[in-house]
Amino acid sequence: MGLNIEKIRADFPILDRKVNGQQLAYFDNAATSQTPRQVINSIVKYYETINANIHRGVHTLSQEATDAYEAGREKVRKHFNVQHSHEIIFTSGTTHSINLVASGFGSLLQKGDEIIVSALEHHSNIVPWQMMCEKTGVVLKVIPMTLSGELDMEKYTQLLSAKTKLVFVNHVSNALGTINPIEKIISQAHEIGAAVLIDGAQAAPHIKADLQELDVDFYTVSAHKICGPTGVGILYGKEEWLRKLPPYQGGGEMIAEVTFEETTYADLPHKFEAGTPNICGGIAFGAALDYMNQIGFDKVASYEHELLTYATEKLLEIDGLKIYGESLQKTAVISFNVGNIHPYDIGTLLDKMGIAVRTGHHCAQPIMDYFQIPGTIRASFSFYNTFEEIDRLVGGVKKSVMMLS
Repeated sequence: MGLNIEKIRADFPILDRKVNGQQLAYFDNAATSQTPRQVINSIVKYYETINANIHRGVHTLSQEATDAYEAGREKVRKHFNVQHSHEIIFTSGTTHSINLVASGFGSLLQKGDEIIVSALEHHSNIVPWQMMCEKTGVVLKVIPMTLSGELDMEKYTQLLSAKTKLVFVNHVSNALGTINPIEKIISQAHEIGAAVLIDGAQAAPHIKADLQELDVDFYTVSAHKICGPTGVGILYGKEEWLRKLPPYQGGGEMIAEVTFEETTYADLPHKFEAGTPNICGGIAFGAALDYMNQIGFDKVASYEHELLTYATEKLLEIDGLKIYGESLQKTAVISFNVGNIHPYDIGTLLDKMGIAVRTGHHCAQPIMDYFQIPGTIRASFSFYNTFEEIDRLVGGVKKSVMMLS
């Protein structure tokens, strides 16, 4: 049985919206996915029925809010097959999660140690590490990419050494859709004693990662990429590593005892969750995972692959259109340009037709520098998109090219 697209689309109120007088066709899912009514309802229910601060209250609302929030954490644990719920740290998103780990490793590494990143990274998995290197004297090395938008795994093997302490790469490239061979990356790093962080932000909507099977040390996810709300995400970390890392922020919730002479810290996960968290966000993240699992990730992957294949074939019929990122293993993302036309100009005209795409460097400027282009037009598809919408995209690109030529 495939997906009931009509029924699924009915779950997303925003898909009925008109933009510039045209029916919305939303192809910016790699930036932020849309939110189903089931998740929206969980947010409304929280504020209408149990809005209270958590973990510290003895009154009923506080206890109910605490139970709902921790139930969200447990849903995350089960979804990613994590052994312990205290290995799930709620954060504001992937960027927060990566900064937390980078800050912690700044106290564990010393001058001359090496860390490895890939050429396919989002800025959020580059800049925090550069900042850490500036403070510590740690050396940052880069896995090169190829013209097909894949990592040069032979060069990766050559970069690994006894000095390598940490490898951090994305599971899926946000700019190109490439699915990186993280199983091999993780196993090779572990062979020389290095830890591994995987940025799973772009993978989570398409791939149900089994974190115990991957044996990864850290994995990050943002809820808003996977039908959840903005401002919440998770960091998974193996317990042994989370105990080694110092707290990232100080404040309430993350303490055991505080005196003016000394402060001791709370146990996991609270050690890394200073202050009042995004309570309804954690609850809604759990609701989003419930929704996605009810649909089924195998069905989602199959349907999105059909959308990707169809869109690729139709777009390549346009004269002068070039697709960047041609890996055989990729999610439903197409980054492209047409001739010498600036991507922003085509994106602006598509918006006038009610078609939402992303233009620019997609917070992955090194990729654009590699291809020697200012940016791309990125169409990223989700399981609620349709073949008819793709036809509108193709027609819109053709019309834009005619107007701009």
